[in-house]
Amino acid sequence: MATVKIPPVLRPSVGGAKEIEVEGANVGEVLRGVAERHPSTQSQLFQESGELNRYVNVYVNDEDVRVLDGLETAIGPSDTVVILPAMAGGAR
Repeated sequence: MATVKIPPVLRPSVGGAKEIEVEGANVGEVLRGVAERHPSTQSQLFQESGELNRYVNVYVNDEDVRVLDGLETAIGPSDTVVILPAMAGGAR
């Protein structure tokens, strides 16, 4: 199982956990596993089309999946998946 690190903004949706273990052969399967176990994360992670929301960054062992194979990036049992929502905005 891969370890999925949960950012503070998503922790209320997963019962406060900082990380969870999820099975999956690739990033898409792992993230869909998170959404299946914690349905309130579905809309936070995915667009209606099934693609990752554009403001959600995902890393596997510190490598951005956008420069790898995206949701098809292979996952091994000892891999760590980090969900990192993009931050924007602020005050002048």
